[in-house]
Amino acid sequence: MKAFSELLDRLVFTPRRSVKLRLIQNYFSHTEDPDRGWALAALTGQLRFPGAKPAIIRALTETRIDPVLFRWSYDYVGDLAETVALVWPAQPGINHEPRLAEVADLLQGASRSEVPGLLEAWLDGLDPTGRWALLKLITGGLRVGVSERLAKTAVAAFGNQEVATIEELWHGLEPPYLDLFSWLEGRGDPPAVDESAAFRPLMLSHAVEEAELEQLDLESFVAEWKWDGIRAQLVARNGESRLFSRNGEDISPSFPDLLAEVDFDAVLDGELLVAFNGHVASFNDLQQRLGRKAPSAKQFRDYPAHLKVYDLLVEAGEDLRPLPFIERRRRLERWFARLQPERMDLSDIVPIMDVEQLIRLRREARATGVEGLMLKRASSPYLAGRPKGHWFKFKRDPHTADAVLMYAQRGHGRRSSYYSDYTFGAWNEEGALVPIGKAYSGFTDAELKRLDKWVRDNTVDRFGPVRAVKPGLVLEVAFDAVQPSKRHKSGIALRFPRIARIRWDKPIAEAEQLETLRNLIS
Repeated sequence: MKAFSELLDRLVFTPRRSVKLRLIQNYFSHTEDPDRGWALAALTGQLRFPGAKPAIIRALTETRIDPVLFRWSYDYVGDLAETVALVWPAQPGINHEPRLAEVADLLQGASRSEVPGLLEAWLDGLDPTGRWALLKLITGGLRVGVSERLAKTAVAAFGNQEVATIEELWHGLEPPYLDLFSWLEGRGDPPAVDESAAFRPLMLSHAVEEAELEQLDLESFVAEWKWDGIRAQLVARNGESRLFSRNGEDISPSFPDLLAEVDFDAVLDGELLVAFNGHVASFNDLQQRLGRKAPSAKQFRDYPAHLKVYDLLVEAGEDLRPLPFIERRRRLERWFARLQPERMDLSDIVPIMDVEQLIRLRREARATGVEGLMLKRASSPYLAGRPKGHWFKFKRDPHTADAVLMYAQRGHGRRSSYYSDYTFGAWNEEGALVPIGKAYSGFTDAELKRLDKWVRDNTVDRFGPVRAVKPGLVLEVAFDAVQPSKRHKSGIALRFPRIARIRWDKPIAEAEQLETLRNLIS
């Protein structure tokens, strides 16, 4: 556990991607199985401990120290794992320091009643950094600046493999990845993975702005609409079919109505939507289906699933990804015309004339219910990840609104000492502020320090790690859309909000009216 805790500690305070990669590779090189496999599972978000909940950690800590003191400490620090790691009155020498594999093995099979005893022994055997790492592992909130993709890149570099190769195998592997590390070290064959209904890593795009369009040779590109749903991959082989999200999560249980119509052998890349008789509904409608493991008959009827198909990756067992995009598109059109699959249609190709036309189409996109345009190089093979120079997204401009800061919460990792998560509101018809969203990005480090000071100077109440502030600061918030929300007192929520500017100069009376935002619901 010590090596893992040291790795996490160094990753938190290492901003550079290249250094993070070296740290993870070095850990894999000097750590034995199965510890390094469990560490990889933690870094990629593959570990789940259903019996270990934050409430158990809080209750256990309050058996060792005064509950009021603990709650004050938690309020000040703002992070449960960090607070417990610092205040836990350990009994050195009573228990041994656990291995990472011991923690993973025992917790995965532990009931809620067994978890406190395991945690108590481990916390006594660890130093503060080890306790912090243990609790971060358990709660699933590492927040050390390592994405799933970065962890896989480190694995690939460790074994002198392409990251795309690791991606191909990934969804057929399970922690602690003994076969994977054996192969990467040259001690065994590549892991055997059932490819009958396996996920293929998606090809992603880079954002492009108006000024950058002039640098592209538009004659070399094909344009499509960028639909406002979620990217999905449909895999069908040997009578089995699955639907995956963009990160490879199997979302098949949420969309059995779409998969019930599948009677072909292919891998399709597309956009998952809700559609009625060919008319694409709003993202708000799609949200009624997302995450539901057992949709009701009413949801099937009111929010029918639909796939807008972009690409054909595999046809009857033939891998088409090495082919140029334009050839895959021709194959897709022939395949679709021949099979006419239910609940699907093809994403239209948009003729390109010049930059001005693209800008106009992008400007008109909001009225047509799409996010913008995709530009795909006609000669591009289908490459996993985000290769440069191949695909570009030309998204519509976001909405903006002036909102009033209402609450602030401490961040995590390097931001754990700052109030960096901000809840903001708009004025309702009674002249009261009501919450409409939360954002924690869009500002510089210097602005964060000034915001943190403002929050501390203007706090009027505290709710655990959250501070309520007196109305006095306006934030210009950028967002993609407005959607109904039962969780917010306002009845709405902003989609993908981020802070565009801090309006130190603007009076709060000039902030947005709730009715104006309601009118943006599509």
